[in-house]
Amino acid sequence: MSEQLSKVESDRKLLTDAQQQGTGALLRAFIRLSGPGWLQSAITLGGGSLAGALFLGVLGGTSLLWLQLMAIAMGVVMLSAISYVTLSTGEKPFQAINSHINPALGWGWLIATCMANMIWCMPQFGLCYAALKENLAGDSIGDSSQSKLLVSAVILAAAGFVVLLNQRRGIGAKIFDIFLKALVGMIVVCFFGVVIYLGTHGHLNWGGIFAGFVPDLNQWNGPTGDLAELVGSLPAPLQEFWGAKIVKEQRAIMIASAATAVGINMTFLLPYSMLNRGWDKPFRGLARFDLSTGMAIPYIVVTSCVVIASAASFHAMIDDSFRSTDPKVMTTSEFFEGAKPFLVARLEHEIGAETFAAMSGDDQLASIAALPESEKRIASSLVRRNAFQLSKALAPLLGERNANLVFGIGICGMGFSTIIILMLINGYAFCEMLGKPQGGTPYVIGCLVSGLCGAAWPLIWDGPAKLWLAILTSTFGMMLLPIAYVTFFMMMNSSTLMGKEKLTGGKMLIWNVLMGVSVIGAIIAAGAAVWEKISPILDANAKSNDVLVGWVVAGVAGVYIVLVVAGFMTKSKRTS
Repeated sequence: MSEQLSKVESDRKLLTDAQQQGTGALLRAFIRLSGPGWLQSAITLGGGSLAGALFLGVLGGTSLLWLQLMAIAMGVVMLSAISYVTLSTGEKPFQAINSHINPALGWGWLIATCMANMIWCMPQFGLCYAALKENLAGDSIGDSSQSKLLVSAVILAAAGFVVLLNQRRGIGAKIFDIFLKALVGMIVVCFFGVVIYLGTHGHLNWGGIFAGFVPDLNQWNGPTGDLAELVGSLPAPLQEFWGAKIVKEQRAIMIASAATAVGINMTFLLPYSMLNRGWDKPFRGLARFDLSTGMAIPYIVVTSCVVIASAASFHAMIDDSFRSTDPKVMTTSEFFEGAKPFLVARLEHEIGAETFAAMSGDDQLASIAALPESEKRIASSLVRRNAFQLSKALAPLLGERNANLVFGIGICGMGFSTIIILMLINGYAFCEMLGKPQGGTPYVIGCLVSGLCGAAWPLIWDGPAKLWLAILTSTFGMMLLPIAYVTFFMMMNSSTLMGKEKLTGGKMLIWNVLMGVSVIGAIIAAGAAVWEKISPILDANAKSNDVLVGWVVAGVAGVYIVLVVAGFMTKSKRTS
């Protein structure tokens, strides 16, 4: 403990001296002391961000680049707010929310964080396994459940070792910081290299890329990118059919991509990682700098590069085989199996499902192959691609083997870094849940619970439970994110919590405007996500499974809203 206090005092003195020496010295001190922002970067650059950015590029080209930029900007605002509150008061946020705001909000925040840590750790292990299997180790790794569990156990041991380094002050924590920064840097370099290659070989439209960073809210209601032109060239009935298909997918991926920028567990990680380092009021400027450089910049660079690369490789693109009107040739295309359901639905829309079903298999394939190229391009852009397919973009430059290696390292790094941070957050959360100081046995148990859940992915995530686990966690987490944002908004404006540190005048007005925009954006995204899940309840033609999902989500939302209202009523009576 004395070693940690000495380190904090040394860091505080470094900051104080740098402030007196000028901007250059302060910048160097900030770079030297940064850390929690890189933790945020390591978790946000995971499988969810990769998949979201990949499909954004496939579906919308570069026209949707603005979405993740805006999402991370709103996230930085709210994370900066909670860091200001935490460093100004020195109180742990969970206890502060329970005491000053609403215990239902505090406990909901904690429970959703633990759920997200344990469940979303599973696909990260799956992503690491896939990278090792597809790109790095090849056939030396088997496909059986036993092989997957063995590989996951090795990954868990490695991640556990790195997490424990963070608990050791001095050289251990320094090694942890360096390792994490190197891991994030490697991810950035891997995906940045793809864009550099595509750009130097004339495969990119830079004007379209820069235009894609300008927000366009009309994309919520209509196709975008090259698909908008393709749909516009079709007859009116087909415009309506394909437009509805595209908009449905477009909305879903816009919500998912925005949600992965800043998740509910990230809002828990930041304040506790700062408190664990002994940061307080003098470190507030460092916290904002750390979030901007350690989290926002790597996230924007990586996700933008993935969008640009996937747009150049897949958006409205088909190969000669898929373009062919010969059924035997068309079925050999890599696009065929993924696009077939959309093309079948298109024919059923025109001639009726019963008529299409009555046709022979050869006639069905012939009808599919005879469809116009424009519709085949649309259908291919609706197919969710495998991230490993992006490695083909580097093959002409590095050779297929080296391209696979570069992408495998980048993708494995994304999954592994996210596993580390999810375990770390769960350790913090378990300590708060049990009312114990950070560290020690509760911390280790929390880390292991998340890691073991993740390592068990071949038994759980690959099975039928995957649907319900994903639905419950994503819906509850997405529903709680705006509630967490509203809570941080209330904390920043709470005189009883902030005391003399409460901002006033113009500064408070600016913060309230920025936070207000972030809160409204989160509410809209959460509302759309929840409505998508519960709307089948009102649809007489909806599948029974979708209706059941809707009732589960509606029930969870209803119960939690009642608890929040009760919490405010109890607090009001207690205050009176």
